[in-house]
Amino acid sequence: MHQFFVKPDQIHMEERQIVIQGPDVNHIKNVLRMKMGEELSISNGLDGKEYRCGILSLEEDAVICGLRFVKEDKVELPSQVYLFQALPKGDKMETIVQKAVELGVYQVIPVAARRCVVKLDHKKAEAKTARWQGIAEAAAKQSRRAIVPEVGKVISFAQAVEWAAKLDVKLIPYELAEDMGKTRAIMETLKPGQRIAVFIGPEGGFEPEEIALALENGVEPMTLGRRILRTETAGMTVLSWIMYLLEQ
Repeated sequence: MHQFFVKPDQIHMEERQIVIQGPDVNHIKNVLRMKMGEELSISNGLDGKEYRCGILSLEEDAVICGLRFVKEDKVELPSQVYLFQALPKGDKMETIVQKAVELGVYQVIPVAARRCVVKLDHKKAEAKTARWQGIAEAAAKQSRRAIVPEVGKVISFAQAVEWAAKLDVKLIPYELAEDMGKTRAIMETLKPGQRIAVFIGPEGGFEPEEIALALENGVEPMTLGRRILRTETAGMTVLSWIMYLLEQ
């Protein structure tokens, strides 16, 4: 079943109708070639509910859907997980955003760490962020998420540490960290309802000064094992652990 996201004001509970507008109209009519009466799933990206609908009519600039029932499947993780991802080379960020959304991340915040090869000016950063947000929305649809995770603006590492200060748990995989037993103990303390930050470094890792700043601000260092993982693998590993521990 195909899933689509709409704004809250496109859901008309009194009339039991939902109006789909924008690019999804063309996708439904000319790509998916959906017909009257076909069922689809709709979310507003905010309340965690799935609105199961059937197509009532296919208009020129809108698809009118009749609401059949509302589901609350609790597809979202019971904790909000924030991925602070240092900018990787090439198009790796696209894969990272896609997989992070599939694994239940709440928000992805791109970080311009010191060893990042990629340097984005304001205009390029805006264009990249828009592109990554589109990928997040597509991944949310594919994985039947109830929300579309936000991809934030590119910020510095110092800004990321300050931003994460308000969160409950802050984790940073670090290649010099040791003792998988300690990492396991940290992970097992995670509880539903917590807001969790995960910091992932670029290809060259974080600078010692960045690690020091993180530790000074309550970020917990952790190991991911005896092997060095690529930046696009490290975040997915931590998110997978979190999903396994918190999913009920």
